Amino acid sequence: MRPLLLASLALLALPGHADVTYSENIRPLWQQHCSSCHGAASPYWGEWQKHKDNYKKRQIGPRMDSYAELLHFVGWPQTGALMRQLDDGTRNGKGKPGGMYQHLGSSEAERQANLAIFRAWVGEEA
Repeated sequence: MRPLLLASLALLALPGHADVTYSENIRPLWQQHCSSCHGAASPYWGEWQKHKDNYKKRQIGPRMDSYAELLHFVGWPQTGALMRQLDDGTRNGKGKPGGMYQHLGSSEAERQANLAIFRAWVGEEA
């Protein structure tokens, strides 16, 4: 079975996933807070990785504009990358938020609420 399919099936089995869906919850959050840097004009992971310093200077992240592309950063091959970037600093052992946490909202309350939605989708232990 292909790794992406396995990751998709694993996500469906996570607690809380039935309540939070990509199309109803994650996609709208992503469109509001992430699409300007990770949209269809962004390079795919391999291309971004080759020139990441240049892309970072221009505030362009790797492409995440579809369910399949976003899963690339949740499951294999970049396992956990999405949640490490969105972490508020309480789960990474460093006490410092991930690089993308600040973009989850304009206030701490909004960031915490949106992070909770992502955690429920990925799995509460994420």
